[in-house]
Amino acid sequence: MSTVEALPPADAPEARGRAKSSSPRAMPVFGSVHRAEDRQSIFKPMDLNLIIKLLEEDDLDSEEKQLNCIKKLVRCYQNGFPLRDLSQIFKILSLCAEKIEKQPSFVDPASDIIKLCGLPFFKKKVSDEITYTEDTANSIAFLGKLMEIPSSKLRIQICKCIVDFYHVEPSKKHIPGYQQVSSSYKIKMAEVGELATSMVQSVLLTEIQLVEKLWVLKVLQHLSTSDVNCTLMVKAQAASRICAHLNDPDPSGQLLFRSSDVLWNLLEKSSKEEIVPQLSNLECLLALKDVFKNLFMRGHSHYDRQLRNDILVMTTIIAQNPGAPMIECGFTRDLILFATFNEVKSQNPLVKSLKLSNAYEDFELKKLLFNIIVILCKDLTTVQLLIDGKVILALFSYVKKAEKLKIVEWSAAQYEELQLHAIAALSSVAPLLIDDYMSCRGNARVLAFLQWCDREDSFFIHGNSFHGTGGRGNKFAQMRYTLRLLRAMVYLEDEMVNTDLCEQGVIHQLIGIFKNMINRLDEKEEAIILEIQSDILLILSGLCENFIKRKEMFGAEGVDIILHVMKTDHKKLQSGLGYNVLLFSTLDCIWCCVLGCYSSEDYFLEKEGIFLLLDILALDQKKFCNLILGIMVEFCDNPKTSAHVNAWQGKKGLTAASLLIKLWRKEEKELGVKRDKNGMIVDTKRPLFTSFQEEQRTMPLPANCPSIAVMDVSENIRAKVYAVLGKLGFENLPGLSAEDFVTLCIIHRYLDFKVGEIWNEIFEEIKLEKLKLVDSDEDSLNFIIAASENVGKMVVSLQSEMIENQARQDVQNEQRAYAKIQATHKQRDLANKSWEYFMARTSNPKTLKKAKRLQEKAIESSRYIECPQNAIYHRTVIKGLNTTVPSGQVVTVESTPARLLGGHLADTDIALKTLPIRGGALQKVKMKTLNEPKKGIPI
Repeated sequence: MSTVEALPPADAPEARGRAKSSSPRAMPVFGSVHRAEDRQSIFKPMDLNLIIKLLEEDDLDSEEKQLNCIKKLVRCYQNGFPLRDLSQIFKILSLCAEKIEKQPSFVDPASDIIKLCGLPFFKKKVSDEITYTEDTANSIAFLGKLMEIPSSKLRIQICKCIVDFYHVEPSKKHIPGYQQVSSSYKIKMAEVGELATSMVQSVLLTEIQLVEKLWVLKVLQHLSTSDVNCTLMVKAQAASRICAHLNDPDPSGQLLFRSSDVLWNLLEKSSKEEIVPQLSNLECLLALKDVFKNLFMRGHSHYDRQLRNDILVMTTIIAQNPGAPMIECGFTRDLILFATFNEVKSQNPLVKSLKLSNAYEDFELKKLLFNIIVILCKDLTTVQLLIDGKVILALFSYVKKAEKLKIVEWSAAQYEELQLHAIAALSSVAPLLIDDYMSCRGNARVLAFLQWCDREDSFFIHGNSFHGTGGRGNKFAQMRYTLRLLRAMVYLEDEMVNTDLCEQGVIHQLIGIFKNMINRLDEKEEAIILEIQSDILLILSGLCENFIKRKEMFGAEGVDIILHVMKTDHKKLQSGLGYNVLLFSTLDCIWCCVLGCYSSEDYFLEKEGIFLLLDILALDQKKFCNLILGIMVEFCDNPKTSAHVNAWQGKKGLTAASLLIKLWRKEEKELGVKRDKNGMIVDTKRPLFTSFQEEQRTMPLPANCPSIAVMDVSENIRAKVYAVLGKLGFENLPGLSAEDFVTLCIIHRYLDFKVGEIWNEIFEEIKLEKLKLVDSDEDSLNFIIAASENVGKMVVSLQSEMIENQARQDVQNEQRAYAKIQATHKQRDLANKSWEYFMARTSNPKTLKKAKRLQEKAIESSRYIECPQNAIYHRTVIKGLNTTVPSGQVVTVESTPARLLGGHLADTDIALKTLPIRGGALQKVKMKTLNEPKKGIPI
């Protein structure tokens, strides 16, 4: 067999996609059969045990007889092997393999048997697949062991047989009594038999023979499409064995193609934590470097450029491993050169005559090179290479408005995507190269580009790329990544950078951009606008913190944008668009840009900023509480704050003091602090102990290590609640309930209790270390601990007194309410009697008719005060009559007091409603008769 004929099919590498297995090869898998056998299509009965006994004989005279028996076996099973016979057939194959070394004539028979293994297997029963699982798996695994036989023909046939597992066509012949086993069964048995491990080991056996190696790589291509096989291959060190020989001589060009395909499958289907260390050695990286350079400089076809990009992606994955010797092998220097040669002119012979086109593969290459620079800069030893390669200058060439007719290589959409990639890369690289950043006038370039992003003009981006998400039809994507770059530089806290930014007016520029974002808010781009606003506030916080002059520059204009965010509908905090992040940035901005500047603090208070802070605190969202309380603690140093805090009212008349106490109670409940049903202290020795503190055992600690009691201060909000209430004053707090007062007793003594906790810890540590104190120290320690417990007992006594007083007050209120009800019933009875008496003494029909009409009018008018039979009712009727009794007698009428009920609706539910107390006691009114000369006196 010639070398050309023996090579595996090339699988059309030009049409190959990344990480795709090779296409099916077209090759016949069925041998010719005799016509009589073709008509019958049945298995001839053969005594396989007889053949085994014959092959076990070492008599050289029987060689011809042995060969003839194997030929008969091959003819019998020319359509495929039944599962039930596999064990005996592979025993025969094993005996043939043992004879090959001394009797080369057995190579052909063994090869013929192996060829038949590539045909479909047959089963007589449905259960045969399960019954003969072990035999089938062992038989297929044996094919891998046969690769150790130094026969090129046999090895190639084994590889062809395994490839046929994946591409064999179903047999068109029907064999009575048998069913064909599916090809997936063979593939599954190859996994169970761990065939992949044997084939990886055979890579070393075929290093000299290129044809055999290519066939083995083709087998590994197919095997690596399975997750199980990939795991087996990684354990067998397949990645390093294959990668180290990527650059071996290969006239056919298939070695690199098949090897890279196997590596891709391994990277995709197995654990990167296991495979990357295998590739992170000098030998593999040198091979990858040589292959990449050759493809970069000499590869011109579509396939070469695609393969070049695949190698670069593999290199990027390896470069993420800190232990990979990227610098030592010279790969890092070459990659930096290839990434920047288009923007920074270089005299290096590697790139002197190179030029990238605007083809898709070259465009992808440019983005991959920007990406790998970000990966490489995480290793600080790369910094000098980045300086030598002028990476900052190259990346800054994209931080500008796209100029027409000057961009030859890339289209507008491609340039836009590269621009975003370059700015994103600068965010990682520029903080490492501050001197280069400043020498390139980085701040001026960034602010100028930011101004262009904020300007409304006819330029709109395509928004096609990952970095361009949310930026279609606007310049939000450029603004977002530019602000990320600016934020990265500000948070270095390098005074040279920040001072230069402030001198160029960055604070007012950012505030102006924020205001413009408010006016341009659109639901489609809401998420990206919120991110931009959050970054602006974080940058302002980084610039203004600890600098009063910069806080004054932030001023009222900056406070206005803070207040605008705080007035946002609180329901949006649950939208998932980024309002939570924006609110966090706003609170941080209050801390850094407002606190400490008296004019800004006063303006914040004047605009009811404290009310807005308390509104957010009342939402009872734990993620905001700690930060807001910290701001409140600092704000309370301003003497004007207390009035604002005490004036605030939430829902249902909730006051700030009551809100803080409720937060304290909720925090203690979550921490597992022991309290009884009334909120009183249970354990006077440890009144503040949390469940976590109880679970932790006291242990001796170094002097510079905080104890559990000290750490507890910073890990929950109780200390901040104590600080705020302490600055407001624990007395005369408005709107507190009895329960609030009980809790307030504990808060008031928080510092005393915490000091006692620490002394208890000291006492416990002394006992654990078995130290003997001098008498005076021991007495002092015992006195301190007893005093701390006495404080707890005193607080419990005060709490008990408060609860008892509240109980007495509740009883008194109940008694007063009951007495009031009794008085109401008595007054109602008096009113009814007086009314009946009046009506009985009035016999004039006109007067009665008028009284009835006025009665209805009084009822109608008195509905507004929820009680038709009251003083207004009676006074309206009597005043409306304005007449005297005709009998000439003086009639005394008792006027109705404010809470009096009666009349026709006295027995209804409406009549039982009461009003606020009005009027006084019953009064007597005299009415004159008609005979008197003067007009009746109206009542």
